[in-house]
Amino acid sequence: MRRTAVVDLGSNSFRLVVFRYEPGGAWSVWDEIREPVRIAAGMGEDQTLRPKQIKRALETVRTFVSFCAQAGVEDVVATGTSALRRAANGAEVVAQIEEAGLPVRILDEREEAWYGALAILNSTSVSDGYGLDMGGGSIQVMRLAGRDLAESVSLPFGAVRATEDFDGVKPLRKAVRKALAELEWFGGDGPLAGIGGSVRNIAGAAQRLCELPNGGVQGFKLTTEMLRTVIEELESRDVEGRRALPGINPDRGDVILAAAVVLETVMAEGGFEAIEITEAGLREGLFFERYLADREPPVFADVRAATIENLVLRYGRDRRHAERVARWAIALYDGLGEIGAIECDEEDRALLQAAAMLHDIGRAVGFDQRHKHARYLIVSDGLPGFDRDATYDIAEIVRYVPKGTPDAETRVERLAGVLRVAEQLERGRSGDVDGVAVDEDDGKVEILVDAQPGASVGLWAARHAVELLSESLQRDVEVVGRNA
Repeated sequence: MRRTAVVDLGSNSFRLVVFRYEPGGAWSVWDEIREPVRIAAGMGEDQTLRPKQIKRALETVRTFVSFCAQAGVEDVVATGTSALRRAANGAEVVAQIEEAGLPVRILDEREEAWYGALAILNSTSVSDGYGLDMGGGSIQVMRLAGRDLAESVSLPFGAVRATEDFDGVKPLRKAVRKALAELEWFGGDGPLAGIGGSVRNIAGAAQRLCELPNGGVQGFKLTTEMLRTVIEELESRDVEGRRALPGINPDRGDVILAAAVVLETVMAEGGFEAIEITEAGLREGLFFERYLADREPPVFADVRAATIENLVLRYGRDRRHAERVARWAIALYDGLGEIGAIECDEEDRALLQAAAMLHDIGRAVGFDQRHKHARYLIVSDGLPGFDRDATYDIAEIVRYVPKGTPDAETRVERLAGVLRVAEQLERGRSGDVDGVAVDEDDGKVEILVDAQPGASVGLWAARHAVELLSESLQRDVEVVGRNA
């Protein structure tokens, strides 16, 4: 496995992320170090980086260099963004950083937007729409079209800069509105996706304030109503109170209100009712450029499919088994729709396909409680390309494949019932089922299984696994072997 360290020298935080991957194969984050350097703090009208921040920046860079040396990571890609780009003494500071052992590429505004776009296009459901990257020194506003970056602009409203440059919320809102009004291409049709530490923190706080599941923000859709709740809570607290708000990283407590106001104004001016959050950021954009170097542009053709493929490669033990289970699950689902037992839905079909491919990944942890292990891996890793609600549904479907009873009359009950039968048809993992169809006989659902001679285990297991499906359909279900 290869390892690449991506270093993002941002205006608020310096971050080192090590990716472990095989070209064309599995990839994952191997390690991460973050330091809230706040290099943009106190730049003032003369746009000069201050000695205290420079000292902290160099100390952090030396730590990063030492870490890579000690961990044996030789492939290192380092970039700088807004603060290092615009500072009057930026070139001098970059020279000191390079003397400390870290060669740095300073991204121009278009390049910064490009890598943000790669992060969004490879980790969200957005193909055509808009993107927002909120950093410490600037925000990158993007228009995405045809899974590519069509338009972009860098605006001086990053969390740190917005906090220091504006005396209160009203003048900040006014400035953001004025800047966005000059963008003829901004707003209208299409969804909005967002990246950046401040955006993720705001989403995390919203989950807690709104009493929603908070297993991460990947795919979470932050609505304008949720955002307004967060802002009202932030406004009711002093800086120390904001640092203590669950979901907010304490080192962002002094800048998070300005970030939330900028985000709210962007959403209002663009006419967006929600923003899809991703855990990815500029660092993932830089990684994807390398990982997908054989593609132009370097984006996945299908984010959902790529996500499932990556988890199967990382945790799967028997890919052919998973593929056969998925085939029979979809055949059973479609067959139930053909006889009118259920109303088929493309999104449900996609969730069932994903759950079928991932139902066995818990075995990577252990056989006992494998269904719960699989649920944990899905929720903790997140499923880029699926929103948060869909991710939780997939995790719950997998959780109930071998046993248990989910809430009645739900998507999870219906799809778990289908997948439970399909998984049991593959109980022997021998591939001795050739086809699955569905018929009905006087109100009873018949699952017709084209089985090879001697295929007794799968038929036996499936016949013992129909109860959940039967309950969800409110009809008797029978498994009938043909050619067995």
